[in-house]
Amino acid sequence: MIASATARRVHPAWWVAFVSFVALLGAAAFRSVPGVFMDPLHREFGWPHSTISFAVSLNLLLYGLTAPFAAALMARFGIRRVTVAALLLVAAGSGATVFMTASWQLVLCWGLLVGLGTGSMALAFVSTVVDRWFLVRRGLVSGVLTAASATGQLVFLPLVAYLTGAAGWRAAALTVTAAALAVVVLVLLLMRDHPSDLGTTAYGAPEGAPEPPPDPGNAAALALRTVRDAAKVPAFWLLAGGFAICGASTNGLVNTHFVPAAHDHGMPPTAAAGLLSVIGVFDVLGTVASGWLTDRVNPRLLLAVYYTLRGFSLFVLPTLFAPSVGADMVLFVVFYGLDWVATVPPTMALCRERFGPRAALVFGWVFASHQVGAAVVAGVAGLVRDRFGDYAAAWYGAGLLCLLATVFSVSVRRSGRQEREPVTAGSA
Repeated sequence: MIASATARRVHPAWWVAFVSFVALLGAAAFRSVPGVFMDPLHREFGWPHSTISFAVSLNLLLYGLTAPFAAALMARFGIRRVTVAALLLVAAGSGATVFMTASWQLVLCWGLLVGLGTGSMALAFVSTVVDRWFLVRRGLVSGVLTAASATGQLVFLPLVAYLTGAAGWRAAALTVTAAALAVVVLVLLLMRDHPSDLGTTAYGAPEGAPEPPPDPGNAAALALRTVRDAAKVPAFWLLAGGFAICGASTNGLVNTHFVPAAHDHGMPPTAAAGLLSVIGVFDVLGTVASGWLTDRVNPRLLLAVYYTLRGFSLFVLPTLFAPSVGADMVLFVVFYGLDWVATVPPTMALCRERFGPRAALVFGWVFASHQVGAAVVAGVAGLVRDRFGDYAAAWYGAGLLCLLATVFSVSVRRSGRQEREPVTAGSA
């Protein structure tokens, strides 16, 4: 429970943000594990990279497609219940993998169960928490929470790689189960659904400010109605297209295939995982800075800069792989970390600008496109590796896609009353 003396000093919104940060950090860490498991599973079971990549692709796809429905469930049943249920799914999926003997079981456990669980704690969760608990500092808080979502999957990779090497992949999978259950306890103690649950208002809101009532309708119908209405606005497709490319170039390609790609060039998996953890450290700085900038700079301009620089860095990456870590590779991971999910705060801001009160649900669908892109590229990159023996074509293709995302970003028009009405009125 939150002590009354502490609550008087610190607004409860910050406690909710803290437990959200931990839940997002954990969910992201749980989702990162298959990238380290790829080579051990290949050696033990003889499954090809494309088969293991399919399980990862399903995980990534469900991580995105679950998000808008989870956001609707949170609007209907509350953040706390949905988050606890999601963590229990992750624990079950990860724990069950230690008994698997066939590749379809990997797809079921790590693809389906963990995908559904982590998808319920995706970036639509960030948008829901920020919109419900904060009236000011939204850009900064969304940047911090987004950093947790991306950093967890990278910072914990060295630990997972160490456990896998020292005690086997099963020990690492069971560690994920234990960690998910520990986060359940924290959510039950500190998470609350609404400011009114603690007798207060959102951070920055005046006393007595009304809260939006929970939608009494069916959660799935609400999610589907929201995307139907949002699809009438061209900005939705531009944001979704750009974010699909964002997912393809981060979760789908780098997070899933960087470790095996580096290993192909003679680099030890622990060293490659360490490089991804450096990306995670600098991601915190980049995403928080992006949140701060989003409160001050046109988010379209920010997205254009982020995607352009990311594209050029991917063109260079294939020349940087070597048996040992060089200064040029360190420079790449530092830059990629700063840019990793810096795209999220400005994308959330544009959803809020264009779609008003239903921004969290709309962003859930935009984020779904992020994971569709990630899932497609995770699978395609595995096929590229099996067909050509390396990942070069995948890196170059992703670089070209990032330049296309730049075009999408600058094409998003400023908000117009007529374009916002279908979503806000249709979802009331």
